[in-house]
Formats: sequence, C-alpha cells, structure tokens
Amino acid sequence: MKSFKLIVHQSSFSTEDLIINLKDYPGLKEKDIVEIYHPENDYPRLLLQVTKVDAPGRGRDTISVEQSIATTFQLRTFADVYINIVNVPDVALDSVELTFKDQYLGRSEMWRLKNHLVGTCVYLNKKIEYCGGAVRCQVYEMWSQGDRVACGVITEDTKIVFRSSTSMVYLFIQMSSEMWDFDIHGDLYFEKAVNGFLADLFTKWKKNGSNHEVTIVLFSRTFYKAKTLEEFPQHMKECLQKDYRGRFYEDFYRVAVQNERYEDWSNVLLQLRRLFTDYQKIVLQYHERPNMEIPTAINSTAAQGNFLEVLNMSLNVFEKHYLDRCFDRTGQLSVVITPGVGVFEVDRELTNVTKQRIIDNGVGSDLVCVGEQPLHAVPLLKFHNKDSTINSIDDYSMPHWINLSFYSTNKKVAYSNFIPRIKLPPRKSNEPLKKMYEDESKGKLLKEDDYMHNSIFDYDAYDAQVFQLPPAHSTCVQRVARTKKTSVAGLEGISHRSSPSIHHRKMSDPDIHHSLGSDILSSSKYSVTDSSDTTDSPTSMGRASPKSSVSNKPVIRTGRALINPFDPSHVTVKLTSNRRRWTHIFPKGPTGVLIQQHHYQARPAGEPARETESKDNGSIANNHSVYQVDGNIIGRKRMISTSGGLGVLGTMGTPSTTNNASLALLWGATGEQEWTPALTTANRAIGVDWKSLTIPACLPITTDYFPDKRSLQNDYLVSDYNLLPDDVNADFAQNRAIYKEPLTTMEVFKELVSQRLAQGFQLIVGVNENEVIESHCPSTHTPPPSKVAPQSSKPTNAPTKRYLLSIGRIFHKLTLVGSTITVTRYRPRHPYPPFNIHYRYRFHAPYHDTYEVSWVSFTTEKLENYNWNYMDHYICTRGDTDFFLVESLKYWRFRTLLLPLYNPATKTILEDDSTHCDIYPTPTRQDLDHLTEGFLKMTESYFNKVKRPNKQRVACGGDPGLTRRRHSTSTSILTRTVQQVSPTKTLNTSPGTKAAAKTVLERSQSQSGECDDTYDDGVIEPKLKSNATLAEVIERMRHPTLGVGFLQQTVSLPSHTFVSIYAIHWLQANMENVTYEKATNIMEKLLQEKMICHASGDTLKRYVVGYYMYHILPQKKDKELSEYVKPLGDLQSFENEWMEVEVLGPRSPLLTTETSSRAIDISGTSPVTDDSGMPAFLCDNIDPNYMQLGSDDMPLYKNTHLDIDVNNKSDRIEWGHARYQATFRPDQAYEMCIQWAIASGNIVAELIFGWARKAQSCRLQMVPIPADPLALPFTEKSDPLRGPIYVPLNEEPLLRGKTSLFEGFPEETWLERLFLFQEAIVGRFGFIKCTVESTSHAAGVGDHLYVHVTGNMFILIPTTVKLEQKCLRTKPANKPVNASRYPVHSDVAPSPHEGYITRHVSGKNKDDYDNSRRMGFLWSWNHMISKKWKWSQTPATGDEGFQMRMLRDFKHFCANHEQRLSLFWDSCWEIRERANGIKF
Repeated sequence: MKSFKLIVHQSSFSTEDLIINLKDYPGLKEKDIVEIYHPENDYPRLLLQVTKVDAPGRGRDTISVEQSIATTFQLRTFADVYINIVNVPDVALDSVELTFKDQYLGRSEMWRLKNHLVGTCVYLNKKIEYCGGAVRCQVYEMWSQGDRVACGVITEDTKIVFRSSTSMVYLFIQMSSEMWDFDIHGDLYFEKAVNGFLADLFTKWKKNGSNHEVTIVLFSRTFYKAKTLEEFPQHMKECLQKDYRGRFYEDFYRVAVQNERYEDWSNVLLQLRRLFTDYQKIVLQYHERPNMEIPTAINSTAAQGNFLEVLNMSLNVFEKHYLDRCFDRTGQLSVVITPGVGVFEVDRELTNVTKQRIIDNGVGSDLVCVGEQPLHAVPLLKFHNKDSTINSIDDYSMPHWINLSFYSTNKKVAYSNFIPRIKLPPRKSNEPLKKMYEDESKGKLLKEDDYMHNSIFDYDAYDAQVFQLPPAHSTCVQRVARTKKTSVAGLEGISHRSSPSIHHRKMSDPDIHHSLGSDILSSSKYSVTDSSDTTDSPTSMGRASPKSSVSNKPVIRTGRALINPFDPSHVTVKLTSNRRRWTHIFPKGPTGVLIQQHHYQARPAGEPARETESKDNGSIANNHSVYQVDGNIIGRKRMISTSGGLGVLGTMGTPSTTNNASLALLWGATGEQEWTPALTTANRAIGVDWKSLTIPACLPITTDYFPDKRSLQNDYLVSDYNLLPDDVNADFAQNRAIYKEPLTTMEVFKELVSQRLAQGFQLIVGVNENEVIESHCPSTHTPPPSKVAPQSSKPTNAPTKRYLLSIGRIFHKLTLVGSTITVTRYRPRHPYPPFNIHYRYRFHAPYHDTYEVSWVSFTTEKLENYNWNYMDHYICTRGDTDFFLVESLKYWRFRTLLLPLYNPATKTILEDDSTHCDIYPTPTRQDLDHLTEGFLKMTESYFNKVKRPNKQRVACGGDPGLTRRRHSTSTSILTRTVQQVSPTKTLNTSPGTKAAAKTVLERSQSQSGECDDTYDDGVIEPKLKSNATLAEVIERMRHPTLGVGFLQQTVSLPSHTFVSIYAIHWLQANMENVTYEKATNIMEKLLQEKMICHASGDTLKRYVVGYYMYHILPQKKDKELSEYVKPLGDLQSFENEWMEVEVLGPRSPLLTTETSSRAIDISGTSPVTDDSGMPAFLCDNIDPNYMQLGSDDMPLYKNTHLDIDVNNKSDRIEWGHARYQATFRPDQAYEMCIQWAIASGNIVAELIFGWARKAQSCRLQMVPIPADPLALPFTEKSDPLRGPIYVPLNEEPLLRGKTSLFEGFPEETWLERLFLFQEAIVGRFGFIKCTVESTSHAAGVGDHLYVHVTGNMFILIPTTVKLEQKCLRTKPANKPVNASRYPVHSDVAPSPHEGYITRHVSGKNKDDYDNSRRMGFLWSWNHMISKKWKWSQTPATGDEGFQMRMLRDFKHFCANHEQRLSLFWDSCWEIRERANGIKF
C-alpha cells in the first residue's frame, strides 16, 4: 500500500484511464489491477488496470485518473489516495451487464467481445469499444459474491449479459371482458393498463434513452352463441373457428402502432384511449347487417382468450430476423398485457409448440398482469379438458418460459389496507339463467348416499392422496388410506396399492420427477419419464372426485404427479437444457441462488436481512457447495442442485431427500427460487420486471446443463465427423483460379463455435470435462483422432481445445487436436413430432378500413436437420464456389434497391401542402442516360472497386458534331487502372498507361457531359473509315492514346481487358457513321473471329453490352506474346470475383418497327408513350408479351463474392456475397442483396452505408427493402400482422355507356390495356417498376411490383396471366375469382393476389360479391426504412407525413375525387384523337 497525490486528466489528453509511473511503485507491472481510495472514505473502492507505463508528468508520487471516473467514485483532486495491488480472484465478478444501443450485435460478436474483455477491469458506466469502434457498449451493472459492486475484474468464469436499448418490441394488449371492469380503486382495468402501466413504461424508456422499434396490438376473442354453423350468415363463415367444447369463435387483432420509433410516446397513449372507446362495439357488432339475424357475440374473459396464438404471431416475425436484418436494433421481446391474473386455458399441443419456439428462438416473453395477484403460483396454464366424463381431472402447467410481472398502482385506500384477490360474482337475477353450453349432467346435485358428510371425511388425507407423486414403475390406481403424516415432506405415505387398472394415459410429462418413498434413491425413475420434455409441468386438480373416493370406487389417475398450484414447492422437475437456457442472465443473490430482482420489494424494517432471503429463496444448492436454509413453516430440508447433470451433490454429507443433481424447482424462471405463500403478501409481492421491459436481455451465450453419462447413452444418438482444414484447403487451392489466404485451423475452429452461437447455440460452461469425454461412445469402430489420451499418460504434443454447445436437446462437442477438428453431435433418440398448426383470424392494420381475414401456420423447426457438415465446409473453404450459401443455412441478408436520387416532383410535394401527388413527369432520355452513367460509375468504382487516376483521361477523337449521343458516357471512356483491395496483390502500372498519361491533357468537362476535345500537339487523328477491316479496328483499340482504354491487368484479369459498353461508345466516337447497332455488330464479329474474348476465357458468351469485361486475344503474327497474361479459364471463378451487369434500354410496351430489342437507350420510345405522346394503353401496336418478365438467356440474378471488412476493423477474416440483378434498365429499380454468414453485423452495416453515401455522387439513392414487400398470407413465413392496403380503381365514371373500358379495341388486348392503364396511373405518382423476386411466387409470374422513387412504398398491380408462360409455378389461388367484364379464357388463371383483393372488397353493401369491383392496386409500406436512411438529399425517405399524403392522394385519385381520374382519361383520349387526326 502506498500513498499518492491524485490529479485528473481529460480523455482528450490521454485515452488511458490511469497514468502512473512504475518507478514510484516498486513491484508494479503492466496489466496489474490496483485499487485506489481515500483512506478516510467509506465509498466503494475504484479498481483500475495498469495499461500504460509512463509518468503523468507532474512530479513524483502522482497518479492521474480520467476525470469522469474520478467523479463517479468521488475521488477528490489533489487529495491523497492509497494504492494497493489486488489479487484478481478477490475482485473477480460473477456477472456483468453491458448495454448497447442503435446497433446490431450478433451472438458471435458477443462471444468474441467477451473473450476480448477477459482479464480487463471494468467499472460502472465504462464505455467499451471493439472491432475498431464498430461495436460500442457500456457497463450497466456488476455482481460479485452475491452483491452489486461498482467495479471488478472480468475473468473466464464471469457471465456477461448483453442488454439492448434498441430491441424489436411487440406489446399485445388483451382486450378481454375484464378491461371494462373496475379495480379496487375504481379505475377501469384498461385505464390501469394504459394510463398506469404503459405510461410508466414509456417514461422509463425515455429516462433510460431506450429507442425500441415497437408494434402495439389490441387483441381479443369473440364467442358466438350458436350450436351449428347453419346459424351463421354466409359472410361470417370464412373466419369462424370451433373450440374443443364446440363453441364458435373469431379472433380479432387491431394493430395500433406498427414498427415505430418515437422519442415521445404520449400521443400513442391518446390514440389507444381513442381505440378503446369503440373497440368492443366494433368487434362485437362487426358482422351486423341490416335485416339479418346473426348469433349473439360475447367478448371472452382473459383466461379463455387467444394468449398463446398472440405469442406465436410475434414468433412468426421474430423467426425471420435473418431475412430482414436491420442494422440498428438487436433483441426481440413480446409483452402481453392482460387484465387477468395469469391463468389461461390453453390447448396442450399449441402450448408445446409455443414453448419450443420461444425457447429455441431465444425470444424474451413477458406477461404483465394488471389484475390482482392470486394466492396461488402463476403463471398457470390450464389445459383444455377434452374428456367430458364427470370424473375427468383438470390438468395444469406452470410455464417457466414466461417472465411474469404484476403491475399495481401506488394508490392507497384510506379506510383499509386489505387487497381483495378475487372478483365477486355478479348478482344473479331472479330467473335462473341456464349457463351457456354447460352439460346438464355436471350441474346436478349428487344423491344423498354419495354425498360426503364432514364427519367421516379427512380432507388433509384426501389432499395428500390427490397431490401425491405416482409410483415410478407402473401407473397404479390409488385408494385412500388414512395415515398419519410422515415427516418426509411431499411424500405423505401411501401404504396400500390397489391393482392397476387399464386406462388411457395422457401425454406424459418427463419434467416431473416421479418417485415414491421406497424408490427415492433407486435409479429406476428414468424408466417412466420418456425424454420428451414436451409440456413443462402439468398439475391437476380433481373435480367431483371425493364422491368416488368415499364409496371406494377407484380414483382414476393420469400417471402424472398432481401438483397443487397453492403449494408447488413440493415438486421438483427434471432439469433440462430448456430449463437452463436463460438462467445466466440472473445474478446470484447472497445465498448463492440465482434471483429475479423484481420478486422482492422493500423489506419490512424490523426483519433481519438473512431471514427474508431465506424465506424467498428456499433451500437451494449452489453450483458446488450445498447450503441449507430453513424453508417454509414446516421446515422441509430439500436439496436441489442446479449444476447440470454432472454436478456432484451432497459434498457436506447431509442426508438429502432427493439425491439427484439433475432436478430443479418447478416454479419460476430461474428454477432455483421457491414459490412461497409469502410471495403473495403485499410487501413481498411479485412486482414489475422493469429492467426486462426497458433494456431486454439478449439470450445469454453460455449455459450450464449437459446430460449425464446415462442419459447420453440412453436418450441420445451420437455421430461425428472430422475436419482437416489444411488438407481441405490444399485440395481446393489447386482448383482455385484465384488465390485467397486460407483460414488457419485455429481460425476455422473458432469460426465453427461462432457460427453455432449465431444460430442460437449456447456454450456450456462449468461442466466437468473429463466426464463428458468419457461418456462419448462414438458409433464408429476405430477410435476417431479426437479421442484424447487419458490425463495420466504422458502429455501428447498436440494442443487440445474443446467446446461444448447446446440448443434444445441437441449438443455439439468441438475438439481440436493438432490440426484435426472433430465435431461430435448428440441428438435426441426420440425427437419431438413436427407440429403445423393452422390459424385463421381477422386483423386491422394501420390505415386499413376493415378487419381482413388472414391465416397463418405455426410450425416448430426441426433443429436436428440443420446441415452443419455443409456449413463447416463452407467456413473451411472461405465461401468458395464449391459451397454456396443455401436457404436452409439461415444466413443473414439485406436487400437493397438503387433508385434515382433526385426528383423535383418529390421536392414540390414536400414544400407545398396543397399540391396533388400525381405530378411525376415521364423521365426524359437524358434523365435515363444520366442514370445509366451513374450506375456504371457505381459498378466500376464501388462494387468492383476499379479506381482510375484523374490525370489519365483519354479524349474522344474527332468532331463532336458527328458523334451522336457520345456525351452520355464521355466521362467513362478513360483508361482505367485497377487497385485491388487485398494487400497480397501488388500491381505495376503498365507502360501503356504511363504513355497515355504523358500525351493526354486533363479534359475539363462541362456539366451537360459534353466534352471539349483538345489535344496537346493539335494533330487530329483521322477517324476509322466505316469500311475498316476488323484488324484495323483492333489495331486502333490498342492505340496507347486513342485506344479503347484497358483495365489494368490484375490477378484475375487478362491483358488488354476492356468494358463492353465503353467499347461500343468508343466505336461510335472513333469510326465514321457508326450507329449503336452497327457498333454492336462489329464487336459481335470480332468475338466470332476469335479476335476478342470474354475476360474469363469463356468462349460461349455472346457480346453482352453493359459492364462486361472482354479482352483482345493475341493474334499469331503478334510479337508481344511473351507479355500476354492468360485469362483464368474458369467462368465460375471469374464471376465470383467481378460483378458484371448487362445494361438495356427501357422496356417499351409497343412493338417497334426495328427489331433491336436489346438496344440501350436507342430504341426511341420512352416506356409509357409513343412519339406523339399517346399513352401506351390507347396505342394500336401493343406488344403482347410486354407483361412477361425476364430476359431470354440471362438469369434474373447473379452472385459474386464480397469483401466485407474493407477497413480491416475485424479481428477475424470476414466475407459475404452479393446477389445482384443480371440486367440494369434505367427506368427500373435495380436490386442487390447482400448475404453473409461469416461477418459482423456492424461491419456489414458500415460497408452498406458507405455504398449508400457514395451512390448519391452517382445520382442514385440506395434504400433497404423487406424480403417480402407485400406480406400476403400465401407467403410462407409472412408477417401475420402486416398486409397490403387495397385501393380500388373506380372505373364507373369512365365507362359512359360502354360495356367495357376498351370497347372498340380487339378483345384479346383488353386485359393488357387495363394493365397499361394502371401502370400509367402509378407512373404519374412516381412509382417505377421493380422486378424483384417476390417471396410469394417464382419470378416471371406476372404480378407486377412497383416501388416509389423515394423508396417509401410499393404498389402491386395484380394481373391475370396466361398459363403457358406461367409454367404452373404458382400456388393456386385460394378462391376462384370470376372476371365478369373481361372475357375469361380457359387458359387464364387469376393470381393469388386477386383472391386477396376479392376478400378485401367484401364491404357492407349489396354488391359485395360483384367481382367487377376487383380492379385496383395493393399498396404496402417499406418498413425497412429507418431514420438512418434519411439523408439531406433525400428528405422524403422515411418521412411519415409524406407517406400518408401519398396514400391519401392516391386513394382520392383512384376514387375519382374532383373528377381527377376522368380528367386523366379524357386527356389521354384527346391525345389519341389528335395523333390519329395527324395520320389521316
């Protein structure tokens, strides 16, 4: 210990927390941990790590501490402080909570960050940066030895909990009948939920700076009083469901807020109150029509509501987190707010599905009850009792996967502190009401002789018998015997067993530990429990069974323990990995037990602390040593250890009741806290877990359960495979065209762990490893190389590393010995059966007008089917072409569109509130040329990273007057040098380029893109004659100053490589009378004559105009063969390196006289009109194939390898892939999807945001789009609470006596004309075509999607397509739709979207089913755009006001408000008449 003077420094002066001179403190070394404190203060002592060894420069015996830390720890400047070197184990932390905000932190990054923090010192609010600042987080809370501490050291064993301030949060408010009841303070429960709980929650969010992306949904279930389906009118039948008791019901969902982030949520509270006013009326009277009788509708109670369905709805969204990867949020939370008390009646199968999905997906699920806390353990699920006999027993389960909170207001009642826990039943009216659906038999009184008299009945003995655990070997029928209570708690003696009777057994629950007195220590208990772990802990209560017990009839038992929800602490359940999945987010309390902080509130003043803790925690064994605490009043001594199946119990030699280390307490999320009646008293009630609701924890990366030896042998199948990365890479290196540094064996090994964590696995820690190794009995005959020699023998030279991981009941063991990696997989011998539950419901999304019918499937995923072997090879080979990312690997992706950056119409709409929104002009030829030019620049400079020095501009030859349309690419006819990213490749500038640089002056370029051609010596080279030979053309192309301009030769490019579209422009500039077509023909001839060839060496490619690379082949007479660099000769490898895109002109719906379909910006027709400006839908020469998408020989998409970590921030090798559209048209949006598995989310985000910034300099805007833009219910995994808005097109005013809009035109063109008319309308509103692959159907079907130029919204024009072109790739529509006014041919099938529209228009008027109204559009929002995508140049992107205005104006236009639609129609006809007048 030594005294120092303390000074402080700013972080700008030094980034170090502590500056100290080592000479001043003998024995102090770098990396030592020191404690710093004022001798007279009692405040927590500060711990810091010595990182930098130099003097603070202010004299001897002085230390300097960073200012904010000194303030936090109340250290006074210039005062004396003591410094002590501390022993790390003494200050080691048990757990640390880190919070982070506005970023996506993958599980792999969490693990790598954890490893990076081991051995460092942390203190409250310390800011931590990782991956070059790409990952930023802050220390929130630390626990050590059962208490919160202010600083400490992170060791290998410290549990690190990540909490996100920016999660995806779903708030579901259950609008059951109790919402309209009053609580004890006279508030409606709805007021308590919204004005109370939600208001408090939003205040806490604001205070904490949480910025969640929130969806709020009101939901309820409506029952109908009807016995048969016939009682319902037709319009109600499509969504009715029937429950197990034969009751008809419908579920309603009202989405109030969808994926919003607000600074201030108070307006939302107002909106919810407004919705509440009419909610019940609208839902209950939804189907009422004039003069129609419908069954009475009743709102269900909370217990009978659609609780599990709601959780599954959110899971369907959360499961797709890898499809629409958002980069500014992490974490998923579903919160259900209910006016009930935490008891729900549920279907057993749906419970199993929900539980498995919630646990596997690692989603937080919170239940907040605003009802009063009942006197029994909750949450409690009561299973639907499908057995209607009088003696059937109700069955309960206590889900540990729901985090429960009770919200109570702080109001006090003056006259009493009594809290009523149950609601009084309503007053009965005079006439007895027969209860709906109640079976007559149940209501009758028992006969006198069956009636029990109190005198003969011992209730305690009866209870003891009902709640006792059944025997392990066989399921017996019990007879009551009156015995004294035995001292062994929970096993009140049963001495007689009657003969077993045969009865059906419900699905058994293995989690409950079955054993009886004599069997306690026998190992046979596993014989009964199958390992299915399906439901968690059903408990049962007998109804009307006392009657049978007295008359000595056998009580029918279900072979499962009947647990008493009023005292569940008797029962322990089998420990499973599911039970321990979340435990590592809980801190250890003083008794060594994991605690939930919101379960105890202020301790009454008089009580000693120790006693309170013991009451709440029960007797629990810590991981390694056993504590014994007196539990409840009876003082049972129970020992439960939680250290996973391999823990050793009874170390202190205490006799333990259940001597089995693999048990946990039945109740509660931690599995270690006892439920005691004390938890229901006012001062110790369960509170609200505000922390979980404000900064939800991410699924922890570690857990501590591994099955024991026996279980591994009996219940698991074992398989293993070896990976030898060095050998694999050696094999691949020979076949690889392009060398990339392979991953070392160690890197591959770590990446295998990373990928498993990313897919939801957890690392198993704290398990005795030797036992695990021994228990591995591989199925192979020869021992695999992973078998480690026993510890006693001489140590082997090979280093050994081992990791255990688990998810659900799947365990992986990864072992590295020398250069061999062995992957051992354990999967359950009896996996769960797959589930697929179909569910129909009605939902009302924001800006919709009605509750639409929708449907969804809830399925559990078969995790054991994930192809890890393939994934491991993908990692090993660095994502080479042999192992592509396939859909089943669940890799991450981010879809983007490139759109035109600037549109004056958008600016006008934003600035002037009164203007209409259909003011977008048709793009001019020049606009389209600029877009093409910008796209080529983007492809060259940013996607392909081809850099070119500014000085080397090559001028266009000849007189600018003759070169038509050359200006559009004058900036691009330049010599290009390629600067590769990888540091392994060094490049030399070729002599040709240097020569070019000498002879060419830098050319200034005016804004229009015209170039003023100046040459240094005034010599103008003559142009090539139009009849020049091919050899002369090649000769001129190679000219050092006037040539076509070659890309610089690199590893994967051959000599003399040029870009196809620039070659065309060069020919047009350097050859007389060359049109675009002639230039293309010349290049095609060169290709056929083998004078040029595709840069990959592939001879089969046609000459594709666009950003495609070709090179000049050396001719026999050439002498420069020695310098010639050959092409790769491998098209696949070449395409994996370079992005090549065909560039086409806009697609015209009209047949042109020239047949040049491929011409870029040459075809002369802009897409919507012909030369006279006549709209396409009124022209005579319509192209009948215009509605079909896709090019003849081009795939829709191509893939290429992507370097992700361009700034070298990551601590590992990272890569990804780009999937991009193979063709670019300037009048369409261009899609590119970034895909990755081995990359950090934040680093991918930096790459993409970098592109988005650079795109603006190319006159383009890059926006993200969802994987499923329309979220229609036919799509597998579509978002169940999202759907398109149907905007009908009102054609009535346009008909004017005609039977059809296009009467007078040939009938077979009507459908196409209608489509072109709709396309013209969306064009006026600024929508452009985007041929993205929709998840709902295979591409090319004919549903045409359009995106707004701002990227904010999509419109789909549903079309009817011809079957030949369809190739039957679509799923059939779910309802046949008759197109009444358009002739229906047998070969025409409606698209599924039409089925959707038909459902939409079933309004409340007489022409509900008149299909003529189904003309219209489907409108949907782009929910992927967040504030981050709003740049100064794109003010409308993500602007809510702008989006609402567009929708409103579009609806008005289509409904013909102010005659706008009619005026547009008339103006089009006028143009036609004028044009025809000219012709005649």
